[in-house]
Amino acid sequence: MSVLVFTENWDGKFKKLSFELVSYASKVAEMLGTTATALSIGNVADDELTKLGNYGAKKIINLNNDALKTLDSQAYTAAIAEMAQKEDAKVIVVANNNMGKSIAPRLSVRLKAAIGSGVSKLPVSTEPFVVYKRAYSGNSFANVALKTEVKILTLMQNSFDIVETSNEATIEAGSVSIDGAMVKTQVKDVQKQTGKLLLTDAEIVVSGGRGMKSPDNWAPLQELADLLGAATACSRPVSDEGWRPHEEHTGQTGKIVAPNLYFAIGISGATQHLAGVSASKYIVAINTDKDAPIFEAAQYGIVGDAAKVLPKLVEAVKEAKAK
Repeated sequence: MSVLVFTENWDGKFKKLSFELVSYASKVAEMLGTTATALSIGNVADDELTKLGNYGAKKIINLNNDALKTLDSQAYTAAIAEMAQKEDAKVIVVANNNMGKSIAPRLSVRLKAAIGSGVSKLPVSTEPFVVYKRAYSGNSFANVALKTEVKILTLMQNSFDIVETSNEATIEAGSVSIDGAMVKTQVKDVQKQTGKLLLTDAEIVVSGGRGMKSPDNWAPLQELADLLGAATACSRPVSDEGWRPHEEHTGQTGKIVAPNLYFAIGISGATQHLAGVSASKYIVAINTDKDAPIFEAAQYGIVGDAAKVLPKLVEAVKEAKAK
């Protein structure tokens, strides 16, 4: 028996998300009295694979198959399911991102496994196997019992601290029987965003809403983001108005983010927006309305006009960095 964790790589490199997944999976394995096995798909060098062992993986399987060169959910599901059966994995851990959300339900059907989606903490117990997760767009919490032999957990990003350990991992080349005809996805063109921090990777996000009043007022918000090494984001009304690009829209109908620090500037805090950002560790709200819903979700709040507060906040950050 083992815990299998699917680790994503980007052009052969692992990011913090993968190390977080391995850290989480290794702790779940400890609770079950077993070990964690990390699965990597694609062309990844051994020195990069070795890094997964720094976070608790005892075995690292590198699956480099021509049929898996294109990210196809059905093919990836078949590969992960086959490896899970070979490793006798009773718990499978994947990220609660777009890839994980497309793979986990398919794995559930193939392996007849229950899913604990969007978990943010270690299981409450293993006998019975109970997981803790947010519910109702983050407005409440639930303990969910998974009663099947095999369980699938999708972990919220930035919800579990990375834990480094001594590296005692072994690396193996994996093999699976994947029919090339199964791959239905075709890549026609690749356009990569450069020179800008991706929202899903950012540990700090500075987001603006209609309280910014105009797209011409975005300069101090952008300056604050630059000073903090943060990504910029916005509420849906802002992107709908064309003030900011749709790729920056966070919320239930936009991108789901869970940074360590989220600035909500001029955002009232509608349920749809909070559903996409409520997993943030700390929320700082700036709004003229003291009764705005955002203050109920925020750990820190400033009642005031963003046009007046932001410049002072920028100066305060500059002074702090100068010390």
